[in-house]
Amino acid sequence: MDRNKEQTITPGLYLISTPIGNMEDITFRALSVLKKSNVILCEDTRRSGKLLSYFQIKNKLLSYHKFNDKKISSTIIDSIKKNQIVSLISDAGTPAISDPGLILVNRCINENLSVHPIPGPSAVTSAVSVSGFSDQYLFYGFLTKKENELDKVLKNLCNLNYSIVFFIPASKINFYISKFKNYFFDRKILIAKEMTKMHEDFIREKVVSIKVLAKNLKGEFTVIVSEKNKEKGIQQKISESVKIEIKKMLKKYSHKDVVEFIAKKEDLPKKIVYNFCLKLKKWI
Repeated sequence: MDRNKEQTITPGLYLISTPIGNMEDITFRALSVLKKSNVILCEDTRRSGKLLSYFQIKNKLLSYHKFNDKKISSTIIDSIKKNQIVSLISDAGTPAISDPGLILVNRCINENLSVHPIPGPSAVTSAVSVSGFSDQYLFYGFLTKKENELDKVLKNLCNLNYSIVFFIPASKINFYISKFKNYFFDRKILIAKEMTKMHEDFIREKVVSIKVLAKNLKGEFTVIVSEKNKEKGIQQKISESVKIEIKKMLKKYSHKDVVEFIAKKEDLPKKIVYNFCLKLKKWI
């Protein structure tokens, strides 16, 4: 087989992974398909325009996002049926993974049109690879902002013994961390910032002890909570002296305040302290 022979690019939809930061992470195949595309769909034409300009690609860009995906999907389907090559890129990483594209992909599948992945950069696998956590992981993506729904989601997820990957806006990171402390208190956490960029940074901590981050942070973080902690050294039982202290405190302070204070002071999971307080209240 002639390795120098270019791969034939046939009409269809191509989902092309683009850099999550460093421009040099793009693949040769991605550039080849982009150059031969009749139309390149993207979330933000200004942002994608910079990427294409960097690689001197001048093909037609068309805005495609969650607010117009249903509207223009039919036009795209017609273009593919007319033997055109259509590429879909997101602002960063792999399209249709917590990004627009699912509707269009399903439309193509239902119309028996070709859909091709062009693999490359991924925030998910990049973060997992350097986390040190189990490679048996679940990708969740973006969490809901509604507190009641969020509690239901996290209650289900905390019972699963896998590493779990989230995408979290920097502006909401402290809100979600406070929730993680209630549901993933016995796990570790990795917060990946600016991956592959000049100011790349990884925050590694125990969920229970991670501190509030700066409020002026921007962008999007890839956050992983580890599988359940199996270390023997972690205290999981309340000593008799602490039980006596809790009994005294409950006579003066609220249930919530006692749980917060004792859990922090004794480095105990809040759930264990909370359950003990509930039992005491039944006895008192």
